[in-house]
Amino acid sequence: MSQHLIDDVAIAWDELGTDLLDGTPDPLRTQLTGGRNWPSRELDNIITSDGSPPEREVITEANSGGLTWGYVLHQAGIEVINLYAADHGSLIDWDTDPRTRFSDSQHLWAPDLPIPATRPPRITPSPNVPAASPAANVQNALRR
Repeated sequence: MSQHLIDDVAIAWDELGTDLLDGTPDPLRTQLTGGRNWPSRELDNIITSDGSPPEREVITEANSGGLTWGYVLHQAGIEVINLYAADHGSLIDWDTDPRTRFSDSQHLWAPDLPIPATRPPRITPSPNVPAASPAANVQNALRR
């Protein structure tokens, strides 16, 4: 992950794509992307004030501008830092289910609080709930 996100990019990312999911089992990949695929795109429209080529810059408090979140890649996981509240954050283990839903409410991301996440949706139906027929699935899709 750090190779792709940090080492393989010249300056910065404009958009992260589904190439981050290469090697993911097809059913999970489809569930995460809705079956769509798009490449990551590097930021390529950076213009410096003096016309020189852009260079990577270490983000500090003095130059962070309007950034509100920081993400630090660690061997054990990704640290999520609310830049308005703390100088360190909660560590999300790399083994966390990628379908986990995380809150974007900044006040919930204090390092001394539990990680604000909800369990991922079930991917297999409960044994007590009858499965919908293929015809019902088509009808439900057409209603949307």
